[in-house]
Amino acid sequence: MTIADAAAQKRAAALEALKEVRPGMRLGLGTGSTAVELVKGLGALVADGFAVVGVPTSERTAELARSLGIPLSTLDETPELDLAIDGADEIGPGLSLIKGGGGAHLREKITASAAARFIVIADDSKIVPVLGRFPLPVEVVPFGLTVTLRQIAAAAKALGLEGSLAVRPAAGGGNYVTDGGHFIVDLAFGSIPDPAPLAAALSAIPGVVEHGLFLGMADAAYVAGAAGVRIIHKD
Repeated sequence: MTIADAAAQKRAAALEALKEVRPGMRLGLGTGSTAVELVKGLGALVADGFAVVGVPTSERTAELARSLGIPLSTLDETPELDLAIDGADEIGPGLSLIKGGGGAHLREKITASAAARFIVIADDSKIVPVLGRFPLPVEVVPFGLTVTLRQIAAAAKALGLEGSLAVRPAAGGGNYVTDGGHFIVDLAFGSIPDPAPLAAALSAIPGVVEHGLFLGMADAAYVAGAAGVRIIHKD
């Protein structure tokens, strides 16, 4: 797949998913390259008089949405959303997801949990038979980082998962810092055959704020490929 093809497919998935949006909806707006296409498409609708309120999952998304004239709110002001739309780094069986490549999975998960319906948009390169080819992002507090890393490694080992753990670097040096002021640890296992026990084990570690496994959350996925956009529904 060329870059141009991938970009066109992301745009197609986003525009198809926008057909679920109705006037007056309260929308969770995701983060990442595919979500950018969604926000751009939504901005065009708003410019034509379409009335919605968006709740962005990152400062990057908020900035783009404001530049396009999309009215914004926060989850504190608008705690119940009609629909959340976001991308994914991997889509596995049963619409299990890995998210967080863009560093926003904590806010993305909170936003998705507040929505009556959560849909995913992606190109078909994101479909995998088993999660884990994409490193799993885990957001952690900076305090006690060494302890948290040791506990993550021990939890993975107990589940028979082998691979590397790396604190995500920032582009300008040092550690990447999320909008919430946390670090991200990327877990490269190559394969996570049974993600539920790993999700539970990571959630039990005190220094872990949130992990990028989204299990049982997505209602549908709009996936674009060379033949067009198909909709995958929850089993």
